[in-house]
Amino acid sequence: VASVLQQTEQGNYRLDLSRSVILPKGIKSFEKNADVDVQLTFKGDVAGAQVAQVTPDGTLMSVRMRYSFVELPDTDYQPRAYHPMSGYLSDEYQDYATPFDQPLAQRFILRHRLQKVNPGPAPSEVVKPITYYLDPGVPEPIRSALLDGARWWETAFTRAGFINGFKVELLPVDADPQDIRYNMIQWVHRATRGWSYGAALTDPRTGEIIKGQVTLGSLRVRQDYLIAKGLT
Repeated sequence: VASVLQQTEQGNYRLDLSRSVILPKGIKSFEKNADVDVQLTFKGDVAGAQVAQVTPDGTLMSVRMRYSFVELPDTDYQPRAYHPMSGYLSDEYQDYATPFDQPLAQRFILRHRLQKVNPGPAPSEVVKPITYYLDPGVPEPIRSALLDGARWWETAFTRAGFINGFKVELLPVDADPQDIRYNMIQWVHRATRGWSYGAALTDPRTGEIIKGQVTLGSLRVRQDYLIAKGLT
């Protein structure tokens, strides 16, 4: 954290151990993962410009950091080699056992596990659909629009031969977004422009996505509206 702040010209901050603690309510255990949250406070002599925008005192900044212990999936997943023209994201590692006339860098496509009940090129129901869960904190009418929009992918998967291969649902009341069994579309407030971004927790051995994480900024709708208004 201190290095990132320095590299982005936000000043020189150092960890203040006297103000850093383990957060008891942030210790959670689920079927396939266990999380521990800590609050780290960093102190600087001069406030960084962007730090000062989001803190009461810019010389002090607290960051919540999560340590996750995750169970790896079984080995039935079939990895797929990455090609730079594919448009996919990838994981990369160095394999020093490769022949000297081949590159050391090995890359896997990052993707969810999706298996047909009846393997082959013909359309088939899937063993387990890819399911994403929408944050119930999204207000209406945006919530309904997001559900409808994200569900357009169901048609794409069906036409690709994976019947009912993709689903989007509202997160159940008794579910926790930290549980890696739930791929999440979360709604957050940020001080900057509300562009959205995605992330994934992956199996480093294969590139299989264990948990997908989409973050939607609450200002996104406002930004899109202003851009459209400006264009018209």
